[in-house]
Amino acid sequence: MPELRKDPVIGRWVIISSERGKRPHDWAREPEQKRGGFCPFCPGNEDKTPPEVLAIRPDGSPPNTPGWILRVVPNKFPALQIEGDLNRRGEGIYDMMNGVGAHEVIIETTSHDLDLADLDEEQIYRVLWAFKERMLDLKNDKRFRYILAFKNHGQAAGASLEHSHSQLIAMPIVPKRVQEEIEGSRRYYDYKERCIFCDIVRQEILTEKRIVAEHDKYLVFEPFAPRFPFETWLLPKEHFSHFERMPEEEHRALAAALKEALVRINKTLDRPPYNFIIHSSPIQEADYPEYHWHIEIIPKLTKVAGFEWGSGFYINTTPPEDAARYLREVTL
Repeated sequence: MPELRKDPVIGRWVIISSERGKRPHDWAREPEQKRGGFCPFCPGNEDKTPPEVLAIRPDGSPPNTPGWILRVVPNKFPALQIEGDLNRRGEGIYDMMNGVGAHEVIIETTSHDLDLADLDEEQIYRVLWAFKERMLDLKNDKRFRYILAFKNHGQAAGASLEHSHSQLIAMPIVPKRVQEEIEGSRRYYDYKERCIFCDIVRQEILTEKRIVAEHDKYLVFEPFAPRFPFETWLLPKEHFSHFERMPEEEHRALAAALKEALVRINKTLDRPPYNFIIHSSPIQEADYPEYHWHIEIIPKLTKVAGFEWGSGFYINTTPPEDAARYLREVTL
């Protein structure tokens, strides 16, 4: 029988339709089409991107030339513009403001054909380091209240270029999804005086049913009420409300956990397109005892259709306990 499950953080319900359950090999999809042609992210094409705002250059080469192993550049087609004032205003009952923010691209590697999961742990750590450094720098602009780091991998996940990259958007508002998580976490904290995410970590370790991988500092698991098949979360075992405020050793440990999660997803699902998102606390706020930053990885295996849009329910045809088992059993 299908099962309704309630997300313990924001209270959203999902439908686990186990009678329609699918195994990894059932998720047939059209193969990714190689697009070829010119790539502005490859070495030698630095003049085809906006000037870099951060780079790792072991050879000491000058900015915007070859010699880098990671670059961060403003997005050539930004969702938000860095210049200008917010100019908050109203039009009758409607609220608006100028589209002020920052939109940057992290070019993760010089190699055009490698995915993030193919990189070694040190290079993945450099990507995470770049997220942290850019967040700390953009925090100095008091117009910005939230910074979202994310990755679109594959055409179905929204990537417009094949070369492995991730993105970062600073914005003057806290996104509704994050605000819902914070408010749900706060309600739980007010009632129990504990962080709900810390309790989730403890319970998942206790039951073991949904664990994909356990590291010294991180837990990789399938959430109890996942919206999508093989939706995978990474949480630090120690409580941190802000991704960018963690000590360096935490980011290094995260590189190993993230690589394992992505490799297991790739091997189980034949390298699917996916999104990952870092949900952290608002950058201008003090540390939250009630909120716990985390990463959500969402393989693009299904499409959101009329029922989901109309009801707010998600139908997931692979129970998270089964997904966790498939991911655990793959040989690394």
